[in-house]
Amino acid sequence: MRTFREIKANYYFTTEDELRLVQLRSIMEQRVDRVVDALYQWVNATDSAKKVFKSDSLIKHVMKLVRLWFINLFSGKYDNFFYDSLIKIGQKHEKVGVDPHFTNRSIDIVRNICVDILCEEIESDKERQKYIISLNKILDMNLDIITSAYLEEEIKGYSLAYRAKSRVVKFGETFANITSVVLILGLMFLTGAVIYLCGRDIYEIFTGKLDQTIVTALGSVLILWVMLELINTEIAHLRGGKFKISVFVGVALVTNIREVMISTLKHDSIDFIATLVASVLVIGIIYWLVKKTEEERK
Repeated sequence: MRTFREIKANYYFTTEDELRLVQLRSIMEQRVDRVVDALYQWVNATDSAKKVFKSDSLIKHVMKLVRLWFINLFSGKYDNFFYDSLIKIGQKHEKVGVDPHFTNRSIDIVRNICVDILCEEIESDKERQKYIISLNKILDMNLDIITSAYLEEEIKGYSLAYRAKSRVVKFGETFANITSVVLILGLMFLTGAVIYLCGRDIYEIFTGKLDQTIVTALGSVLILWVMLELINTEIAHLRGGKFKISVFVGVALVTNIREVMISTLKHDSIDFIATLVASVLVIGIIYWLVKKTEEERK
């Protein structure tokens, strides 16, 4: 199954789409009953659907879940947790025997009602069209993921090899997530050490040579800033964001800049300082190229 990052890229789901959906949250929350009632009436009026949802209490339970799913469409948090929740919906549908046709029809009903709501709330045709496009993207992605998860779960029942492959992939994903958490914890520990280093340098400002300790403390603060960027990058990656190589190159750049500052204060040899300056120049060019590439890919 495709990664959520790939799915969002294929549907051209951008940050602007996320912001539009968040802006619709209050409007849609106020009218969630309208959506739930329409689905409830459709299930009760469809014989084939009533065969799946055999009791009124079961239908009402499902409608509560639909309410939560609908509100979550406009949460603005479209990360791996959001992706996993949709996969679980597809897997549950296959387990209880909900035909994909019912999912397609339900999404169609939700889409039509949402478009009607937007027509009522937004007067400008141009602005309304932008919101409708973003709405269609999130609904299409939901349908794509739920249906794909349903089909994968169905194939597992027929193919032993596919089940084995799925288990290996799932184990690999779990191992990768655990490793990422360990990495974050390690970065937090190192950040604590850098905070101690900054504190020591600041303390020496008041006890040692002012000109030397200020520069050293500045270098430590730069490293602390980069460590925070590393932690934020890894957290964003866990949530489904892109992996930023530029942050790691930035660590090397800041470290070399700090070494240049300290070596200059220590009056090290000209050759050594020149080597450090050259390394800063080379890493700086690499950082600029990587950063530029990342910006172009957004």
